[in-house]
Amino acid sequence: MVKLPVVKLHELKPGQLPADFFALLTEKVRNTTRDKKPFYNCKFRNMHRTVGSVIWADATLFPQCDKDWTIGSIYKLRGTFGEHERYGPQIDIINARLATPADKDDGFNESDFYERSRFDSEEMFADLLAILDAELKDAPLKVLVLGILNANADALRALPASPKQFYPFPGGWLEHVRNVLRNCIWLADQYMVRFPELLPFNRDLVLAGAALHDIGRVAELIVPLPGQPPEMSVPGYLIGHIPLARDIIRDAGKSIEELNPELLLLLEHIVLAHLSLPAWGSPRLPMIAEVLILHHADDLDAKFEMFARHISRDAKDGPVTERDSILGKPLLKARTV
Repeated sequence: MVKLPVVKLHELKPGQLPADFFALLTEKVRNTTRDKKPFYNCKFRNMHRTVGSVIWADATLFPQCDKDWTIGSIYKLRGTFGEHERYGPQIDIINARLATPADKDDGFNESDFYERSRFDSEEMFADLLAILDAELKDAPLKVLVLGILNANADALRALPASPKQFYPFPGGWLEHVRNVLRNCIWLADQYMVRFPELLPFNRDLVLAGAALHDIGRVAELIVPLPGQPPEMSVPGYLIGHIPLARDIIRDAGKSIEELNPELLLLLEHIVLAHLSLPAWGSPRLPMIAEVLILHHADDLDAKFEMFARHISRDAKDGPVTERDSILGKPLLKARTV
């Protein structure tokens, strides 16, 4: 095979001749056509671009994809790049093999492919505990929250905040929850001043909900190996992270005799209702004001991270980014103000 110059995945242009590049396989899903013929939907990425590729049953690469391609492995690929109006960036793969240490001569570097939080997980976890220790005033509630976090410390340091949507990398859970907690503290303090005596409001409930709203991820997701997306656990498939979070909180609360049972019940409601909308997966609609603050702080932080990550890693020419498959749209990046 003729040797071609190696380029970066995000430097490929639509319509150019085939090129060689390195990419991490992040998804491999087997499907069948209407004629019952198998095919694979694959996704490859580096830190700046994710592309799709369909491997049909009659393709030369199908047996290799079927038997040998492994999610989380990095491959040297040869192919042509294109933009599909509906499905976004696509690669027509001509040839593929595993990347090897010898490929470093062609610019291969594993750090170009493995995402993780911008911040150190140990420092984020310590900071999260310190904020809660300083801000939570109800002593039994503080015991509950800190106890749950410490009991799951190892998993939380490595967990993503979500499998694919926002902060989908090791340390993402801590980065997201710390941001949500900080914003909830500010918002709770603002609205306690703006609506004094108009309705019952408990600042500690907001903070505890912020810290534990996604604690169910420790039971829903299996902590992945580097470069591999998280897998759903059986409880994750059957129950989901929100009811699992309620179970974790309820079980932990049973051992704290001084914990006010009404306070525990309201915390369970905050966790169950924080997504607010049934279409978003919320089991219950919000019935107390504390949920509103958590819902909007949670949604804002998730959406902002998705915007920031997509814009910062986009390599497309022109004033807008490639269409993001999760956001469902391109984003404006050509700005002077």
